Amino acid sequence: MKITLIYPGITDTGFDSLKGVEGSWINHGLAILSAALKADGNDVELLDLRGMKGWEDFRDTVIARDMDAVGITMMSVDFNIAVKAATIIKEVKSHVKIFVGGPHPSILPGVVEKESCFDCIVRGEGEVTFPRLIRDLADQGLEIPRIVQGEKLENLDESPWADRNLFSYMEAPAFPFFKPPFVTLIAGRGCQYNCNFCQPSERIIFGKKVRRRSVKSVIDELKFLEKQYSFNSWMIHDDCITEDRAWVEEFCAAYKSSGFTQPFFGHSRADIICKNPDMVEMLADAGMQMFIVGFESGSDRVLKYLRKGCTRAQNLEAARILKAYKIKIWANYMLGIPTETNDEIMETYSMLKQIAPYHCSPSYYAPHPGSDLFKLGEEQGFHLDKDPEELYSRSRFKPTIKGPDYRFVNKMFYKTIVLGTELIDPFGGAGEEIPIYRKMLLLLKGRIKRHAPFIYAASRALKQIKKK
Repeated sequence: MKITLIYPGITDTGFDSLKGVEGSWINHGLAILSAALKADGNDVELLDLRGMKGWEDFRDTVIARDMDAVGITMMSVDFNIAVKAATIIKEVKSHVKIFVGGPHPSILPGVVEKESCFDCIVRGEGEVTFPRLIRDLADQGLEIPRIVQGEKLENLDESPWADRNLFSYMEAPAFPFFKPPFVTLIAGRGCQYNCNFCQPSERIIFGKKVRRRSVKSVIDELKFLEKQYSFNSWMIHDDCITEDRAWVEEFCAAYKSSGFTQPFFGHSRADIICKNPDMVEMLADAGMQMFIVGFESGSDRVLKYLRKGCTRAQNLEAARILKAYKIKIWANYMLGIPTETNDEIMETYSMLKQIAPYHCSPSYYAPHPGSDLFKLGEEQGFHLDKDPEELYSRSRFKPTIKGPDYRFVNKMFYKTIVLGTELIDPFGGAGEEIPIYRKMLLLLKGRIKRHAPFIYAASRALKQIKKK
């Protein structure tokens, strides 16, 4: 059958945003589905809304394309976009069956079920279940259920590798010290930690147990990618690659013995780094050049409130360890957290000044459906009545809850982002490694036209510089 997969991720970036850094990274969920569908004999194509000019362009493409079924992935922030895309498809090709999956349908199937444009909702993982549903669709005698629970693979080595041919572009590295060609890879699913802004939603999708591919499977895929793309750098997308020390030790040894020297980066936690400095050294020796660390806050009370399992002291010590091994720090943190005071935001600011990350990546707190903190917000009534695009977005300045002083939150967003020694240009590529104020001047001159927080940050930083 002819299957079209749709990536609707334009809420924060808009149409025609298929370039630069994160705007170029492939969606591994769709890429794995594509590989599974093709292995089952289907023709698969992609409609990536980031690469389209607008809704008329989308409509014209749907009219021109021959399709039997459509699969749409949906994050919570994608809800309106996914519904609009599905509605247009139904308007011009009412016979096409539309399947929707991903985090939001997995967590809130009842909400998605209310949208008549979706014929079937697939909860959880789909590489086994979606091809089976397509086989059922091909057999005219079988009816497709409205909601289906996806079958979970216990052994991830049985899952196909991502079909990168689904995407018509190469991924872009985040920073100038990661040279192209660049690729991203996923080795595991799930997270064993219990942060209340995330869990138990992730366990609803992936289950309670973290599953990880074997080291051999990952090394074999890297060998394939080297042959296909001659990649010079890469990223491992797992939520926390360092949570399994034995896996890391085996991987580092296999990576080096296989002759790989390409630098890479991934995610870790401050408490793990503090407890395992020798593992950090091992990863640095293998080629780890940057860690994305979720520091979240510089306030011990807020960290405890978030069930983060880390302290401010551990955040600072982890930064010291990473710098000792010359591993750059990508600092993730949130502002406007429920119950957070302005003084506690200042604690985050002072922590970041001490850490001096290579890159500061703030997020406005956004309620995450399925999480305990989301449930608490509903119970205590501190969620604002917002459209999904605004309520669930972490990168746009839109008040989402009652309580925070959002004028101060927004001010500190600008103030903290410039503490990094380098600023990502999400749409223009990594560019040259130049002083941050110069980078911001380039942003103001038009290198980024749609990503408001970075433009505002640039404006504020330049004003500060002029005052000096």
